[in-house]
Amino acid sequence: MYGHRNIIWLGFVIAFIISGCKKTQSIITQETGTLTDIDNNIYATVKIGNQWWMAENLRVTKYRNGNPIQEIHGNDAAAWSNTQEGAYCEYSENHNAPGFLYNWFAVTDTNNLAPAGWHIPTDDEWKTLEIYLGMSADAANKTAWRGTNQGDQLKISGTDRWTSYGNVWPTNESGFSAMPGGCRVYDGSWSDPIGLSYMGFWWSSSVHSVSESWYRYLDYKNSKVFRSHALKSYGFSIRCVKN
Repeated sequence: MYGHRNIIWLGFVIAFIISGCKKTQSIITQETGTLTDIDNNIYATVKIGNQWWMAENLRVTKYRNGNPIQEIHGNDAAAWSNTQEGAYCEYSENHNAPGFLYNWFAVTDTNNLAPAGWHIPTDDEWKTLEIYLGMSADAANKTAWRGTNQGDQLKISGTDRWTSYGNVWPTNESGFSAMPGGCRVYDGSWSDPIGLSYMGFWWSSSVHSVSESWYRYLDYKNSKVFRSHALKSYGFSIRCVKN
């Protein structure tokens, strides 16, 4: 009878461990490195599948050739919405923002926004990343929320950055370390007063139409990855991929 109780207790302990650990980060050996931009900012990089990605958002103030990128502050909404040239800003003038926000004109400026040997990912290169993380090719080609838990695999783990919400739990299994950086809307306003806890947006270099381009969006309430297109005057974060 004593042995039977021990078996029951052991079963309870195992069940408790399993249930208590289901939100822990998976331990995956990853190849990592660093990258330095023209401002001498040093970024972590990570190899995901056959692609090398920046594991931090871009925060450069100059193009690759040394020309300055125009900075448009938060109190100048009209300048942001009207410019047809490359521009950047800091989300809501918040120095804790994970990198800068850039309009799409900066993404495609011929002076080159990305550091030497790197480039802004195309829409197809984003799909390659998503498919490597388990999204089906059919889902990757769709718009709106797609996949299963690829968003959680991309988000930096824990709740220091991403607000906790139900069963949505960032694991960062990919090493991509996405943080919520908010966005700047086409009219120069900010996405949300607490955007640095809720949402992150990243440009691709691919054009959807004359006025819009493709992007990716992660949200604290969703484990999937959102794909859509937005006006080129939006301000989104940038991740670069190696040539």
